[in-house]
Amino acid sequence: MPGYPSLAMSHRNATRNLIELAPPVEKAFLVAVDTGEDAGWSAPESLSELAALATTAGADVVGAEWQNRRHVDPNWYVGKGKAEELLAAKSETGYGLLVADDELSPAQQKALESLLNVKVIDRSRLILDIFAQHARTHEGRLQVELAQLEYQLPRLTRLWTHLSRTGGGIGTRGPGESQLETDRRIIRERIKKMKERVEQVRQQRTTAARSRDRRLFATVGIVGYTNAGKSTLLNALVGSEVARAEDRLFATLDPTSRMVKLGEGQTVIVTDTVGFIHKLPHQLVDAFRATLEEVNRADVLLEVVDAADPHHVEHRATVQAVLEELGAGDKPRLVVFNKADLLEGSARDGETPAPIVGGAVFVSALTGYGLESLRAELSALLASLWVDVDARVPYAAGELLARVRERGTVELDYGERDVRVRGRMAPSLAREIEGAAARWKDDLRDGHEPAASPSRAGSRVARPGG
Repeated sequence: MPGYPSLAMSHRNATRNLIELAPPVEKAFLVAVDTGEDAGWSAPESLSELAALATTAGADVVGAEWQNRRHVDPNWYVGKGKAEELLAAKSETGYGLLVADDELSPAQQKALESLLNVKVIDRSRLILDIFAQHARTHEGRLQVELAQLEYQLPRLTRLWTHLSRTGGGIGTRGPGESQLETDRRIIRERIKKMKERVEQVRQQRTTAARSRDRRLFATVGIVGYTNAGKSTLLNALVGSEVARAEDRLFATLDPTSRMVKLGEGQTVIVTDTVGFIHKLPHQLVDAFRATLEEVNRADVLLEVVDAADPHHVEHRATVQAVLEELGAGDKPRLVVFNKADLLEGSARDGETPAPIVGGAVFVSALTGYGLESLRAELSALLASLWVDVDARVPYAAGELLARVRERGTVELDYGERDVRVRGRMAPSLAREIEGAAARWKDDLRDGHEPAASPSRAGSRVARPGG
């Protein structure tokens, strides 16, 4: 019939005119400056990690350049000649995003954008963007937004360049300055509010930590470089998938805590924390301090290292630097070399290497290899931290004595007026016992002695779980 061809043509035209809703993949070009000051990292190696970050963020990396210089150029980041080469690379690759391996000043960013006519960001901004993509909880979004605002505040001058394009003069000075100051004030107020909300998160975490301390479970914090397998290790220790584990950078932002049995009735609380990375933006460390305080509260740290990564030495140095910034650099720790199944001569190849080498445990969280050795070593490390106690506490401290019986290796001698506690226990519990003993001495000295409990006279040996 005559109308059918026109209907078919209209359908084809409608199909061709459909709107593509998926955002186009950005073509990214990477650039770095090697000043020789970054021990253990060359520019190509750092760019390789930057490429992984860009891919994680959703970009298509189409090229990279680096330059050896004594100092970073204050105007262009790279030298002017290298900046011209970046312009030529744009014609060849068609990139629309330039990513610098170091944090750029607003002037450097503006100069490169003006020359290249592309969007220019730095490593810090890229990491912040990844964090924003992966933040799923209310707490995580709060902390990411705070980090982004603190990053953007000193760079606001870039956002209002359109207000001064006439080059100054009458009618151009006031509005731009007014708008810029207004914007700064809005962001400062927003930062203040975000800090207050993050402080509320910190207080909530502190309250939860006190609750754990009252139950007297030892706490273990998992730390390490991003993508070292921390979440996979937690899942393996728990025996079920409780933390999101993916083969990509910063898959985990929100800490996950679970109870883990080590054997012989010993139970600990293990917390998976956000991973660290080379040149981690200081805004993120500050914003995530409420979350990272879990590291400070832990009795012991499990430092997870990717044994198959050729840069694991540099990764450990990065982790140590961040831990020192958090005040946890000297905390007792057990080093866990993960992904042992990827090493030559590993259990995967039929040869079983010694799972403990130089105090470090070799495991494979994916296959389960070495996990029993890890549990044993962690249990021994926690036991080594226990302290000797010999103190007398009143019968009124019954709740404390109950926890001592459950979580310590102690002998209790029941007297007419008090209970003598002798043995070994966790430092936090020992402090409570010593505090109760000191108050009991003060009461006796002041004549405030409670009624005796002669029916309880005798002794009992209490061990963990018994």
